[in-house]
Amino acid sequence: MPANEAGPTMEDIARVAGVSTITVSRALRASPLVTDKTREKVRRIAEEQGYRLNVSARNLRMRRSYSIAVVVEMTPIKGRPMSDPYPLELLGGITQELTTAGYSVVLTSKQLLDTAPVQGADGMILLGQGTHGEAVRVLQKSGLPLVVWGAPEDGGSYVVVGSDNRKGGMSVGRRFLGQGRRHLIFLGDVDHAEVKERCAGFIEALDGQATVHIIRPRAFTFEAGFDSIASLLVKKGRSFDGVFAASDLLAMGAIRALTETRLRVPDDVSVIGYDDTPGAASFVPPLTSVHQYLRDGGVLLAKKILGMVNGEVVTSEMLPTELVARQT
Repeated sequence: MPANEAGPTMEDIARVAGVSTITVSRALRASPLVTDKTREKVRRIAEEQGYRLNVSARNLRMRRSYSIAVVVEMTPIKGRPMSDPYPLELLGGITQELTTAGYSVVLTSKQLLDTAPVQGADGMILLGQGTHGEAVRVLQKSGLPLVVWGAPEDGGSYVVVGSDNRKGGMSVGRRFLGQGRRHLIFLGDVDHAEVKERCAGFIEALDGQATVHIIRPRAFTFEAGFDSIASLLVKKGRSFDGVFAASDLLAMGAIRALTETRLRVPDDVSVIGYDDTPGAASFVPPLTSVHQYLRDGGVLLAKKILGMVNGEVVTSEMLPTELVARQT
């Protein structure tokens, strides 16, 4: 290769490798459109020739930042830290897919949407719709491509990836009926679209064969589950024989409140959670819960936003759920 005082160019690398310049560009940003063999060949030649990719120049030329902003709609509190499987499993799947495609991940919250890294992103992924879809409406104002983890809402004009919350709720309702439970509690804030769907599926499966009392806890935490059920027991005593909690933490708190009043789980009251977090299997007694495939959901979110950024037609998609029966 002839000497170049400014260093070898992408065109120089393409000539030595015997490929096109666009193939070199794709290989250097780890695009899945290039085979592993070609990617390694191009990178080896680039390293031998001392080539360094000028990311800023490339992005300016292509009018892209090759970054996606991931907005977490979750306020970290003592009883529900950011280290929970939600959102970490979703983030793991998102990061895996985006970095493989040569994109960087900008992790942020809706309070920081005005910062340069977020405004310069090629698209956004929102984890959590907020109550009544409020978080979605805030992000839509940016005009960037947007994919949301959650549940479809009536009149929603955005792409959603999520679990089939309605079928998840139906599986709980059918299990309670099969156990002969007829006086039931739904524990969850139905102002959240996902929780609303879980509750709707639950009631639909019961088909009028059981009564349901809805309790809205102040948060998705162990403490909120404990306080909600403890308060109910004080007011009404054990007037129910089943509790469907919208999260595992709520379910665990509910179980603790029941056992502290000498009620047996599941003999007196059956309790079912949602998410099937790692702690569900090790809880005492092991918690029956609805499993969500969160990591797969993260991968799908990333694929959807990359499709939108590339001008493809993208539609909403729901993942299956599975009731994991244990001892509660």
